[in-house]
Amino acid sequence: MSDDYRRIALDGIWANNVVFSQMLALCPLLAVTGTATNGLGMGLATTAVLIASGFLVALLRRLIEPEIRIPAFVLVIAILVTIVDLSINAWLHDLYKVLGLFIPLIVTNCVILGRAESFASKARVLPAMFDGLMMGLGFTLALVVLGAIREILGSGTLFANASLLLGEHFRILETTVIPDYKGVLLLILPPGGFIVLALLLAAKRSFELRRRAAVGTRGGDRDVGGKEITI
Repeated sequence: MSDDYRRIALDGIWANNVVFSQMLALCPLLAVTGTATNGLGMGLATTAVLIASGFLVALLRRLIEPEIRIPAFVLVIAILVTIVDLSINAWLHDLYKVLGLFIPLIVTNCVILGRAESFASKARVLPAMFDGLMMGLGFTLALVVLGAIREILGSGTLFANASLLLGEHFRILETTVIPDYKGVLLLILPPGGFIVLALLLAAKRSFELRRRAAVGTRGGDRDVGGKEITI
């Protein structure tokens, strides 16, 4: 993997994560993450749209006039979301009933339009698709982590009903983490989403500050000329 692809992967999953760094797409994040299963389903659907939109925008970027690029991007995204919406309704109807309105609302997800405008419209096809994949995986990671924490502490299970919502192949994910656990209702309700998200943001920020401090301490052992200073 070249350095460019490494940077794209790091940006999408960690440094420029859709949720934990950009603070975008919070409506679906907080609405569907009552369980990790719902978060995984929404994340995979959004990832598919990100990859496909990156491909089409990069492929058509020289044919789209700059003055109409935003409406053109929105049209492309809307077509792709419609395809995903109908596909989930046809083959994963139980998941479709759970996610409901939030699947069509992927059209309004500013992450997808933002990546089309800032990256795919200026890049070649493969990097644009890879950027969509990494941004989608970063978003899916945030959804699953948030959903998993809320589900475990709220009901004591993990990936509950995965086989019903996503298919029999996902039955292996279904786990009872805490047997005979009554759960904390607050964490399953919307306020629980805000609380867990705030804690995750604080943890990420704390980790990054500690890492920078450690790097700064190591860097302090060198003078401007790069020679080590003996203390």
